[in-house]
Formats: sequence, C-alpha cells, structure tokens
Amino acid sequence: MKQFSLLILLIFCGTSSLMAQEPADYVNPFIGTSNYGATFPGPIAPRGMASISPFNVAGPQNTLEKDSQWLSNPYVNENTFLTGFSHVNLSGVGCPDLGVLLLMPTTGELETNHLNYGSTYKNEVSKAGYYSTEIDKYKVKAEFTASTRVGVSKFHFPKGQANVLLNLGLGLTNEEGAMVQVVSSTEIEGMRSVGSFCYNSPEAAYPVYFVAQFSKPADNFGVWKKPATYEGVEAQWMGYNGKTRLMEKSTKMVVGDSIGSYFTYNFEKAETVTVNIGVSYVSIANARENLEKETNNKTFEDVYKDTYNAWNETLSRIKVEGGSEDDKTVFYTALYHTQIHPNTLNDVNGDYPEIKTGNIGNTDGTRYTVFSLWDTYRNVHQLLSLVYPQQQNNMIHSMLDMYDENGWLPKWELNSTETFTMVGDPASIVIADTYMKGIRDFDVDKAYEAMLKSADQLENNPLRPGLKDYIEKGFVTTDHGGSVSTTQEYNAADNAIAQLANALGKKDDNKRFKNRSLSYKKLFDKDLKMLRPRLQNGEWYEPFDPYVGANFSENIGFIEGNAWQYSFMIPHNIDGLIKLMGGGKDFTDQLQKIFDTEQFDMANEPGIAYPYLFNYVKGEEYRSQQMVEDLVRKHFKNSPDGIPGNDDTGTMSAWVVYSMMGFYPIAPGEPVYTITKTLFDKITIQLDSKYYKNSELVIEKETNGNGRIDHILINGKKHKGYFISHDDLVNGNTMKVILK
Repeated sequence: MKQFSLLILLIFCGTSSLMAQEPADYVNPFIGTSNYGATFPGPIAPRGMASISPFNVAGPQNTLEKDSQWLSNPYVNENTFLTGFSHVNLSGVGCPDLGVLLLMPTTGELETNHLNYGSTYKNEVSKAGYYSTEIDKYKVKAEFTASTRVGVSKFHFPKGQANVLLNLGLGLTNEEGAMVQVVSSTEIEGMRSVGSFCYNSPEAAYPVYFVAQFSKPADNFGVWKKPATYEGVEAQWMGYNGKTRLMEKSTKMVVGDSIGSYFTYNFEKAETVTVNIGVSYVSIANARENLEKETNNKTFEDVYKDTYNAWNETLSRIKVEGGSEDDKTVFYTALYHTQIHPNTLNDVNGDYPEIKTGNIGNTDGTRYTVFSLWDTYRNVHQLLSLVYPQQQNNMIHSMLDMYDENGWLPKWELNSTETFTMVGDPASIVIADTYMKGIRDFDVDKAYEAMLKSADQLENNPLRPGLKDYIEKGFVTTDHGGSVSTTQEYNAADNAIAQLANALGKKDDNKRFKNRSLSYKKLFDKDLKMLRPRLQNGEWYEPFDPYVGANFSENIGFIEGNAWQYSFMIPHNIDGLIKLMGGGKDFTDQLQKIFDTEQFDMANEPGIAYPYLFNYVKGEEYRSQQMVEDLVRKHFKNSPDGIPGNDDTGTMSAWVVYSMMGFYPIAPGEPVYTITKTLFDKITIQLDSKYYKNSELVIEKETNGNGRIDHILINGKKHKGYFISHDDLVNGNTMKVILK
C-alpha cells in the first residue's frame, strides 16, 4: 500500500511538473548552434543589446576555426576549445561581426595568450536567459545571464590564485583597435572597435564601449599589451619587440590592438566573483549608466529571474496545446529566435548613434538595429505585426529615423552602419505590409516619400542599382550581378508600393507600380518554363544552365541560388505565373519537379514559400499540407543541427513558427495568408487590443481520418478556399481546421 501511494505521488508530482511547464521552459538555445545555423547558446534578454556567448572558434584545436574559413558565429557546437565569453554577438547571420569583449576565468599563474589559457569544457546548461559550463583546466564553474544592456557573469573559483581576464584583442573578425583603463580594483572601462560586416566597408568600423564592475576587489590587477613584431635596425633596440608587456597596477589608459586587462585574487577558500559588464554604442559614461540602472543592487539570481520572466511573457503571447515535447521545444525556441533581432540600440537614457551623421540621437521609445531585411521581409515582420505589433511599429519608426539621418531606407543595417548587403528594396515591402495590416501610427507620408525615392531615383541610388535598365527595359541586365534575382526583388517592392499607393488613394502610382511589378514576364522563357537572364541588347544570356548556382556557387543572373530556386519567387502574381506556364497542371508539375530533383533549398530564402504554392491550384492543396509537414519534421529538430542552415536573424525560425501553426504570409506586402494544417491541437494567439478588436485568436484542429484538410471553419462558418485575409483572420475569434 505504501509503495502504491508512493507511485501515485510520483505520478502526481510528475504530472504537476509537466503542467507547470511554461513557454520559456521549452527554449533550447543549443538549437541552431550546429549545421551553420549561426545561433549562440548564451543568455540574452528579449531584443537585448548585450549578450554572452561561449567563444570556441579560435585556435587550431577547434574543428571550425574563425580564421581558417568563413565563419559568422562565436560558438559552434562541435568545437571543444573555449577561449572566453563574448559580450556583444549576432544571432543567425551570414557574415561575421561583433563577438568581442571576451571575459575568461583562469586559475594559477597568469597567462594572457588565449591559445595557452584556453580550455576544454563540459556540462553545458543553456536555457532562456541562462548559460553555464564547467571549465576543465581550472575546475571553475561559470554561469551567465543578461539584462537588456548588461552581461552578468558568476565564476565559482577553487582555493588558490584566481584570475579574470578581459581580452580586447580577440574577436570574431580581425578588426583591430581597443582601449582599456583600470579605474579601481573593482572596475574597468574601455572600448573595442568592431565593424567590417562581411569584411566589407572597413572604413565604417565603430566603437562599442564598456564598463566592467567586479563584486570583489582584486588583490592585484593590470593591463597587458602585445605589440607587432618589427624587423630591421630599430627592432634591435626594442626589448619588448613582439613580446607581451604586463603593466602591473597600471591605471593609465592603454591603447592598442592585442591588449587586455586582468584582475587577480588569492583565495584561501573557494569563492565566487560576479562581473557585470554594461555596454553602449555611445560612450563609456552611458555604458556605466546602463550597468547601474539595470543591475545595481541586483544579484545574479535577480537579473536571471527578471530576464526569464521577460522571456516567458514574450513567448506566452502564443500558447500551444497538443503535440510532443519536442514539437513544443522546436516551436518556442523558434519563437525565441525571432525575438533576438532586430534588437535594441539605444541606451537607457535614450541615446543612440545616428546612421551616417556622426551625431548622437535620442529616443523615448526603442531604436532598433540589425535589419537583415532581404531575409526578414518574407515572414519575420509579418509575424511581429500579428503577435507583437507594438514592436513592429517601433521598428518602422526606426527605419524612418534612418531615412531622416541617411537619406535612404535601410537595406541591411547594423548598429547604425549601412552594409548594403544583398539585393532589392526590402524596407519598402516591410513598411507597406505593416500599414496594410492596420498598424498605422507612423508618418506614412514620409514613408511613402522614402519608398518613391528608392523606386524612382535613377542616379546614385544605393538601394536599387541597375534601376535605369529596370525601368526602361523591364528587367535588370547582365551588366549587373544577380540580374534576374534583382529584377524579381524590385518587382516585389514595386508591388508593395502599389498596394500602399492604392490604400492611400494614389491611383496613378498604384497603376504604374503594379505594371512595373509584372515585368518579370520579360525574363520568362516559355520553353524552359523558368526565368533566365537577358543581355543589354535583350537577347538571352548564353550558355545558360538552370542548375548552376545551387549551394551558393557563382552564376550569372541569380544571387545565392539558381534558376530553379528563383523561378517561382513571384509571390504577388502566382496566378499570372500559372498562366505563363500553361495552366495549373503544368505549374504543378514544374513546381513538384523542384522538390523531386532536390533543387529546393530549405536553408535559403528565395524558395521558402514554395511548399505553400500548391494551394493556388484547386485539387492540389494536399501537396502543400504534406510538403510543409514533411519539411518541418525533416529540417527542424530539438538538436544543435535543428535549423536547416543559417537562421538569418530569425527567418528560418519564423517559417517553422508559421508552418507549425498552419498558415503562412504567402505574399509579402499583401495582407493575406494561405492555410495548411496546424501541427498542434490548439493554438491561442494573444492579440494586442491597441491594434486588434479581439483579445485572442484560437486555431484548432479536428482529426477524423488520413490528415488532409476537408474543410475550414471561421467562427463556425465554412470558409471557402485555402486563403484568408489578415482582417478576416484577426477579426475571427476561431479558425478550425477539420481533417478528413
């Protein structure tokens, strides 16, 4: 009887524990840290400026090493050699930047060369707002959390000499230059130069400032500096030539490339040291204010609790029921990854560096940064408009402020530098899409002015190179790289401008841009049934191989893809594409061929909507339902390789969030979704009452057979077809998908 009672108690406790699982508890930040997903497992607050990542990409001990190949992340799950913990990082990007301000705990004799002081590690723990590991060489347990602008570290040292190193020479890229000054035995301040995203525009490098405060005064401290190695007569007089100089007890400002500072302790018993590092892109004074305002008088546990609660509140905007534990982990980790970038740029006092002007701006809201728009215009911003409309509204404000400062809308903006990476005019699509979703408390006249400038200015237009040919001929010629892809991106932007023009009553502009958006037809080869590049004289480019360009190989006509992977990227005119291809059967056959011949690339943006395109052909919708589910199961997993390649600042994650919910924003710039089956039994989306009249949207699934959709009910009434407008979706309390 006692054993039976104990069993019942254990079952009850286990069930209670399961029921108590919160959305934030399902987050597994290790997802995406392998397979080039480029995420990191360390802590960050929602949309945080500061983040901490274990840094294991330096040194030949590592399988994937930052200086031996193109690597855009500070942490790779397969690697084993740790050289510190960086405090400003990017998540899911294709180019390296940041990954600096490396803190490292060591014990014993002081060593400042990271290849010598680095160590293997074990017992990693990662969850929303928290990371810990044990550093083998030193028997030190390291724990980390973060507030919006402060990284918080806690090191558990054994008895004996303990050291905390702040390495300013090591970073993800080889951008150089830093300064450091020990303020006291409990504080360090300084700056590290960062920039050169994609190793381009090195003249646009910029500083990240920091202040580090320690919970215990150091018994000894200092600064190190290693100069370059010189040759020649002068080098004979340099006793320090190429050698590290230790400047013990120095409180002078030290400037250089390979520099850092150290705090040393002599512990008579095991002790704990907490280090708070505040960051700012404006000044040291602001970094100190950020630190004091966000973490003053707070313990490590206090900061972690606040950040965990912030994550749980954010992720709880969508509640899912049913599905496996792994399904929930994949879903909430993906939602988590969509809430990292764009992230906060302004300090607690509102200061931020303006783009291009060199001035310091100020905001009473949030100035956002890291706009990877070629990726995110396709689904991330649509997800934000639906679930986090206030965030999306603030992002539009940030874009318009950039227009005021820089003269152009952003293309791929990073910490108030414009990298002009990738092609197209994606900000116009995002702004139009946001307005069409009913989020309109921004200066739409200024936005429209900015969109027309990028769409019509023929000379010195950094957003739309090749625009003259595009307007005169209807396509970008092979005189410009990625001519077909660029034409398609301009078409998509022009369609979005046409949508906004129509909403604003600008009929002539609506007609003009609608016509421009259909010019892809001039690149359509009816024999191949796909798009192909044309020369300046209008002739087809020869020789042409529609398979060349896969796996990022260089080709004429396409950016990061080939003709197969781009020929259906006409989301605003699929009906027109169906006619060009000869009707629904030919369209379906050609689309299916992409999947059958393994030309579909789940890891790259041009084709990520393709699985949904079968919904445009009556009777073929089952293909989308099966295809989407198969792709979710194949590519998105509760494991480090659980993202199909680069997350692209949340774009892949947004795809799986939508796909698991059972609908997708099929045409960026237009307020419409296409429907497939949800992979959960029930989904409840909390709606913002400022923008939407209902408090929630409930999506349910009823299974009565083989899993294909039989019909769809909106508010209990049968819905015709597999498409639904944004207004009908959010203004309906329930959507029920009945599977036959």
